[in-house]
Amino acid sequence: MLSDKEQLRDISSIGLKTVIGELPPASSGSALAASVCKKITGRLTSAIAKQEDVSVQLEALDIMADMLCRQGGLLVNFHPSILSCLLPQLTSPRLAVRKRTIIALGHLVMSCGNLVFVDLIEHLLSELSRNDSMSTTRTYIQCIAAISRQAGHRIGEYLEKIIPLVVKFCSVDDDELREYCIQAFESFVRRCPKEVYPHVPTVIGICLKYLTYDPNYNYDDEDEDENAMDADGADEDYQGSDDEYSDDDDMSWKVRRAAAKCLDAVVSTRHEMLPEFYRTVSPALIARFKEREENVKADVFHAYLSLLKQTRPAQSWLCDPDAMEQGETPLTMLQSQVPMVVKALHKQLKEKSVKTRQCCFNMLTELVNVLPGALTQHVPVLIPGIIFSLNDKSSSSNLKIDALSCLYVILCNHQPQVFHPHVQALVPPVVACVGDPFYKITSEALLVTQQLVKVIRPLDQGDSFDASPYINDLFCCTIKRLKAADIDQEVKERAISCMGQIICNLGDSLGPDLPGTLQIFLERLKNEITRLTTVKALTLIAGSPLKIDLRPILGEAVPILASFLRKNQRALKLSTLAALDILVQSYSDSVTPAMIDAVLAELPLAMLDFFQALVATGTASLGYMDLLRMLTGPVYAQSAALTHKQSYYSIAKCVAALTRACPKEGPAVVGQFIQDVKNSRSTDLIRLLALLSLGEVGHHMDLSGQPELKTVILDAFSSASEEVKSAASYALGSISVGNLPEYLPFVLQEISGQPKRQYLLLHSLKEIISSASVAGLKPYVESVWTLLLKHCECTEEGTRNVVAECLGKLTLIDPETLLPRLKGYLLSGSSYARSSVVTAVKFTISDHPQTIDPLLKNCIGDFLKTLEDPDLNVRRVALVTFNSAAHNKPSLIRDLLDTVLPHLYNETKVRKELIREVEMGPFKHTVDDGLDIRKAAFECMYTLLDSCLDRLDIFEFLNHVEDGLKDHYDIKMLTFLMLARLSTLCPSAVLQRLDRLVEPLRATCTTKVKANSVKQEFEKQDELKRSAMRAVVALLTIPEAEKSPLMSEFQSQISSNPELAAIFDSIQRDSSTANMESMDTS
Repeated sequence: MLSDKEQLRDISSIGLKTVIGELPPASSGSALAASVCKKITGRLTSAIAKQEDVSVQLEALDIMADMLCRQGGLLVNFHPSILSCLLPQLTSPRLAVRKRTIIALGHLVMSCGNLVFVDLIEHLLSELSRNDSMSTTRTYIQCIAAISRQAGHRIGEYLEKIIPLVVKFCSVDDDELREYCIQAFESFVRRCPKEVYPHVPTVIGICLKYLTYDPNYNYDDEDEDENAMDADGADEDYQGSDDEYSDDDDMSWKVRRAAAKCLDAVVSTRHEMLPEFYRTVSPALIARFKEREENVKADVFHAYLSLLKQTRPAQSWLCDPDAMEQGETPLTMLQSQVPMVVKALHKQLKEKSVKTRQCCFNMLTELVNVLPGALTQHVPVLIPGIIFSLNDKSSSSNLKIDALSCLYVILCNHQPQVFHPHVQALVPPVVACVGDPFYKITSEALLVTQQLVKVIRPLDQGDSFDASPYINDLFCCTIKRLKAADIDQEVKERAISCMGQIICNLGDSLGPDLPGTLQIFLERLKNEITRLTTVKALTLIAGSPLKIDLRPILGEAVPILASFLRKNQRALKLSTLAALDILVQSYSDSVTPAMIDAVLAELPLAMLDFFQALVATGTASLGYMDLLRMLTGPVYAQSAALTHKQSYYSIAKCVAALTRACPKEGPAVVGQFIQDVKNSRSTDLIRLLALLSLGEVGHHMDLSGQPELKTVILDAFSSASEEVKSAASYALGSISVGNLPEYLPFVLQEISGQPKRQYLLLHSLKEIISSASVAGLKPYVESVWTLLLKHCECTEEGTRNVVAECLGKLTLIDPETLLPRLKGYLLSGSSYARSSVVTAVKFTISDHPQTIDPLLKNCIGDFLKTLEDPDLNVRRVALVTFNSAAHNKPSLIRDLLDTVLPHLYNETKVRKELIREVEMGPFKHTVDDGLDIRKAAFECMYTLLDSCLDRLDIFEFLNHVEDGLKDHYDIKMLTFLMLARLSTLCPSAVLQRLDRLVEPLRATCTTKVKANSVKQEFEKQDELKRSAMRAVVALLTIPEAEKSPLMSEFQSQISSNPELAAIFDSIQRDSSTANMESMDTS
């Protein structure tokens, strides 16, 4: 390589590069790699330092960078000498040398020790403060940005010194330097989120200033600008706007591009500043949509897209009712800016540039997803732009697909009347796209057509719009796709759905075409691939208010549908049940007994409405008693068909539904059921059904006229079968709801008098409190409350839980009085009472608004103070209650997080004093009494990721996740899930900690189970490995994750171990198919 002949130099450097590329990775611990590296490193450093010939120097730098990247860890002893040979090259007269030196330094900082790193940073800082010449200053800033990109977690602590210097250089009049400074900011924002925090406002200020920095071009008023564009457009060999104005020396666009990218980084990483972004960043970005350089424009659009994505209302805190009162939420601010966005976009929808138009469609789609209905006023200016792309001969397929999917989202999220003036213009291009030869365009256009049909004739509003001119076109283009057999699966399904919609909304205008089309549906119903979609389409048609005539196909279709009920595909069963239900309701006069028999033979017993509908149709052979026999027959015949306990509950509900439909039959049936329970020859299953049926019937009819009822049910409390006991307690509660004054005092008296049956009686009471009306319960609240309090110190945890649930649900009846009382019991001396009260609060929280919410919000802090309770169990139930609040109603606890989190994190620690040894015969067994509370704490952490991410210090949070990765099986499983969530929610923070997170994952995957362990141990270990692999796959979706030396080492370890490699591959396949599915549904 060092010879004088050029050919030799070229060949030898290629040879050397290949050798280094083929060396086994550092992780394999191969001696070969180590010895090769040691041999050549010294010679490479001298070649870099002393060489006069630049080409040799460049090759040597290239090889050095390669080696540091792949084998950096092996060269630790050489790092100081490598650094001292690289630093002088940063001032080399040749820019190419500087560039490659920066790349090499970037790889060096990934593996070098702290001393070397400090030397490097100190050198860069001192050189920057000296600022000898512009050109070296540029290089040093580039170098800092590169280090931050490769090793952000290490540079963080130096930002306090670095940022002021970079800010200072932004004001120097040198475009290249500015570009590098802003790129450096971008890498700090993405790589050192925690340390850059105080400087974010400064960074935003600089970016906003340079986003509009275009010194050589005069943006006149909007109108003149339009004329200028038209003039250019007339020019035939017009190459796109950039060539027109671009000076070759004008570098200002690079500064603008850097500023747009940096804003993108800020917006994507700082959820908590959204309101601020809408005040300052959003208007500035909208104003720059007119950018003249296409590449810069794309980045401006991308930054705005990131802003919209951060605003997706899926983040529950944005819909927080308290924030709404303050008026300025991100959503309301966005709403007020929509006119500006549309004004800036609508002209661009007709630009020549495909890239620009695609950006516009993406933007509109995201805007409507975030704010449904946002474009109501603006549809007239946008529709022509969308049609332009659909008709434009030069449009690429992707552009058409984007235009169609944008149109689809707009049609779905606005009122039909908005589009009526534009139907005439919309139908022809959409119909043309349905006929497009490219299946993806057809498929997207069929979705739009289906939506258009709903727009042309909305069934829920009496409408004046005349749909008749369009029906034929829409029908013809769809039927052509519906008939085709040799067509893409997705197009088949969408053609079926689209035609279903056409028949549902316009079937009365199809005339002679209708029967033939229904026959095609019948064919599609017989085909396994299309049957589910067809069932859904038939359901839609059967429910149409136009009363479409389905008689031609009912005879054949119903038995086919009945046969689907035995298929082992849940979605198909559920859709089929819905279809049959609506068919029987809408077409009762055409349904023959033969059809019904076919259905009843297959029917899972969960169709209440179906049975009520049948009785109401009054078909001759299907009176009350016949149906009752059909329902209960299998139980009395003791056939083994009903293995599933749930089916007994379903039968009982059906019996009650029938009895409600024919009340005069009630007393006789009830008497029969009472006899069944009393009869000593009845099987447990018959008793079970009879009790459940009594409960269901009694819920809606007053059964107090049956004198034996109470004793019969109480006797059943002593049954040997657990199932019968719980059915009896349910029945007693349910019957009480039918007549509270008669039964509730009786239940209360029994609870006091029968300590042995307490648990079951309390369950009856829970049923009463959960189902009875508030008005009915009001008079009894005091007596029930007093009784419950007596039992909330019970030593039996099961009983305490039922008591707590009753207390919580009772509190909802009169929160003003009862919530303060609950709070009072927090001071109770008994830890059992305290835990009951905290658990009771859990039952007052639900995911829909309730009157108790504002009261709860004021005092939930007091209940959560029990996180500091001396009793372990009280602390555990406090965590469970906190988790329920964070999950169902985050607004209750968002403002308490600063005080709650330290206690929550405190419970994630393993406590030695809670681990004890138990002797089981000859074996010693360790029991960890702290496991349950740790599990509860980690569950809370997982919930907070979804509901309160913006209020967490992610780095503090990650510290505890890291501890969990080394904990017990259950907790490892939870933290693996958290890691996967975190990789998508805050990738930059996870990346900073990657090395510390990889180690425990690797330990899990390489643990061996002892050969003589029980089968469960092996299964557990397998589950852990799979779960850990899922976390690894998720971590690898972070763009820079592979660069971490530990991660790449672990990856090579996985691929070299057949068992791990197999798990890894199967998970990757699963996750990619899942991604595909989620993309389709979006």
